[in-house]
Amino acid sequence: MDPVLIAGGGIGGLGAALALARAGCPVRLFERAPEFREVGAGIQLGPNAFAMLDRLGIRAGVEADAVQPDMFTMRCAIGGHEIARVPLAAMAVRYGNPYAVTHRADLHSTLLAACAAEPGIALQTNRAVVVFLEDAEGVTLRLEDGEAVRGTALIGADGLWSRTRQVVIGDGRPVVSGQIAYRAVVPMAELPPEMRERRLVLWAGPQLHLVHYPMRRGELMNLVAVFHSDHYVEGWDQAADPRPLWRHFERTRPELRELLARVETWRSWALCDREPVRGWSRGRVTLLGDAAHPMLQYLPQGAGMALEDAVCLADQLRRHGGEVARALAAYEELRVLRTGRVQTMARLYGEVFHAAGVRAELRDAWLAGRDAAGAREAMAWLYETPRWPGDA
Repeated sequence: MDPVLIAGGGIGGLGAALALARAGCPVRLFERAPEFREVGAGIQLGPNAFAMLDRLGIRAGVEADAVQPDMFTMRCAIGGHEIARVPLAAMAVRYGNPYAVTHRADLHSTLLAACAAEPGIALQTNRAVVVFLEDAEGVTLRLEDGEAVRGTALIGADGLWSRTRQVVIGDGRPVVSGQIAYRAVVPMAELPPEMRERRLVLWAGPQLHLVHYPMRRGELMNLVAVFHSDHYVEGWDQAADPRPLWRHFERTRPELRELLARVETWRSWALCDREPVRGWSRGRVTLLGDAAHPMLQYLPQGAGMALEDAVCLADQLRRHGGEVARALAAYEELRVLRTGRVQTMARLYGEVFHAAGVRAELRDAWLAGRDAAGAREAMAWLYETPRWPGDA
């Protein structure tokens, strides 16, 4: 049996490789970078993501590095008052799985180790896909070094700037949101005791917000500051000038600015997404994760949706046997409305977080009127474990 070919070795690509191998499909995965690594720092994993980690058999490995915060707290970045709080321990009671935060590199390394241990997965770096040709029997990739590789199907898990997407859909560059994110990591031991909260805290302000939480077993504090900006550089890991950050956050609370001052080095990226669309799958080629449905991080569900994609895709290939095109079409149909809803709601949440004036007052009044159980229940559409035909 020819292998399933995967372009991209991030969280989505590795998740797909692992899910497919455990469904009995041989896999060849091509990563264009010289090594497998995940750029970024903190990542949030909702109960729905943990259901997928169970399916992939890597939950214990992820939990060994993750932190389960006691509380989510939303505060006003200008006035300092608490807008809302939701105890997170009850997530496991309501949804059967916890809410956790971890380092992206830790999740990625757990996936990579699991893939490396699977005899049916071939992992290759420094292998950029230049072009692919599809026919009735399979797909042929042409790699940058000139090698031709044959497979039964191709999964484009090559991220926001996906080359595969430009062939399958051809809709040009991602949508630039007009917002930029600065991220940093601070050793927890370098923070004063009052800052070492086991909480997920979001400071919301006019056209800005800051989120911070512990990760890597509580050894690090992850910080992400977002503000509106016309600056745009393609990529996820740019060295960042702190001066624009301080200009935008100069009117925020002293305790918030004190936390920002603990950071020595910032990295930045421009926030981009795309409109939800159909048409990810074309015959024996399909897209997965950010290549299919990039989203702003306001829910945040990028990794969760990619892992759901991976498991659903493997289930459909198992369910439809040798009918690859039918399986890929079924996968898209099962995923497109759910991921499209997340893309749409992420934009809306960004507007809520960044509200100003009367809109901010309305937000505060609305959220203050909801109890914790109501807040958890409002997210049932997202956090309940998704089901689909062929779900093993």
